[in-house]
Amino acid sequence: MSKIDWQAEVTKRQDAILADLQTLLKIKSERDTAHKTPDKPLGPGPAKALDAMLTIGRRDGFTTKNVDNVAGRIAYGSGNEILGIFGHLDVVPAGDDWATDPYQPVIKDGRIYARGTADDKGPAIAAYYGLKIVKELGLPVHKQIHYIFGTDEESEWVGIHRYMETEPAPDFGFSPDAEFPIINGEKGIADFTITVLPPKTPQHGDYTLASFQAGLRTNMVPGRAQAVVSGANPGELQQHFDSFLASHPVDGTITGTGDNQLTLTVTGKVAHASTPDQGINAAVYLAQFLNSQPLAGRGAAYVKVIADYLANDFDGTKLGIAHHDPLMGDLSASADLFLFDAAKQEAMVTVNVRYPQGTTDKRMNQQIVDTIGADVVTSTIVGDPEVPHYVSGDDPLVQTLLQVYTDHTGQPGHEQIIGGGTYGRIIPRGVAFGAELPDTESVMHQANEYMPLAELWLATAIYADAIYRLAQ
Repeated sequence: MSKIDWQAEVTKRQDAILADLQTLLKIKSERDTAHKTPDKPLGPGPAKALDAMLTIGRRDGFTTKNVDNVAGRIAYGSGNEILGIFGHLDVVPAGDDWATDPYQPVIKDGRIYARGTADDKGPAIAAYYGLKIVKELGLPVHKQIHYIFGTDEESEWVGIHRYMETEPAPDFGFSPDAEFPIINGEKGIADFTITVLPPKTPQHGDYTLASFQAGLRTNMVPGRAQAVVSGANPGELQQHFDSFLASHPVDGTITGTGDNQLTLTVTGKVAHASTPDQGINAAVYLAQFLNSQPLAGRGAAYVKVIADYLANDFDGTKLGIAHHDPLMGDLSASADLFLFDAAKQEAMVTVNVRYPQGTTDKRMNQQIVDTIGADVVTSTIVGDPEVPHYVSGDDPLVQTLLQVYTDHTGQPGHEQIIGGGTYGRIIPRGVAFGAELPDTESVMHQANEYMPLAELWLATAIYADAIYRLAQ
């Protein structure tokens, strides 16, 4: 480790770090294309967050560039090679069940709470101050350092792709958007929308499903699900529902909505779609309950597909897509978006799959149909899947970052492969590096998201040292 006391430099700047972080956290930077404008194609929030970050960079004497209000760059140094740092300023929707306002940061018990603290505004500010410390100390750097910000990492990556189309690509780099000691491998990511077809033979029952809805994004396990049924006996349905809730890890309510309709609501636990087993998928439990009741028609077919093929199927076994790779491990599957509307004849579920090398999106798409039955469902690949990504543990980038981690923590570094997707995969020699420590509770995408202040300070010191070493 170099002779610079990186932690002391961070300590001097703690108040400034918190002030800038709070500025970002107060911006509701969810992707919002419903309110897009020609100059803000991802909505006002992401553009505002980008402007705020670039304003901070200009204040501190960096060169900045805004790319179409969807991405931006803070630059420092000179040289033939470009070291890239990749952060993102958008956040997933806050959702329900917060103890505080998700966009009014609260510091309590050594933690800062708000949407985006852990993913990714806290780590992004830590890396920014790492760069700022290198600049303010006047340390020699022999490479260009481009700190690149995207504004829709949680959805379609429009911003970062636009940046890569129009700006010079870094030669190597890291994203402060995962965990320590390093993430040098990321599974592929693909979304599949399964449409349940009308049953070919009539399905009779005592009542019908009018609607079923759950999920906010394809990368979030839904923590709440709601269904409207008609024709059911309220007392009888309530009795069955109470019995179901007593034996399953979810809460729920039934309310009357008039017109002989009842609304069922189930509450589970949100989690990141790359770790679906850490959540409690409210939608699959609601579907399991409805599947045990005398439903009629397409609604019956819809909940049966969910109950039979998607409920608690974290590795895709029930869907017929399970796959294991010795390096990257097991595939994961998370059913995250649910939409059934009898009036509009919609019956869909979108499944988010994180897959290791050795299989493909097209293969899995066919396997889903073959498993459930072409007479029961269709399946469609959504958007542009991300293929698996891996940077060798022998690469100097990986070796340097692991050494920095060890020097600051005293813990041995080791390579890791995850199901999450980060901007680290945007270039061939890109990895994710921090900021979550190995023993820290993972609260990304969850209600009451937070970042421990001690982790924020440590990450900033690690990033400063890492940037300095990599820029030599």
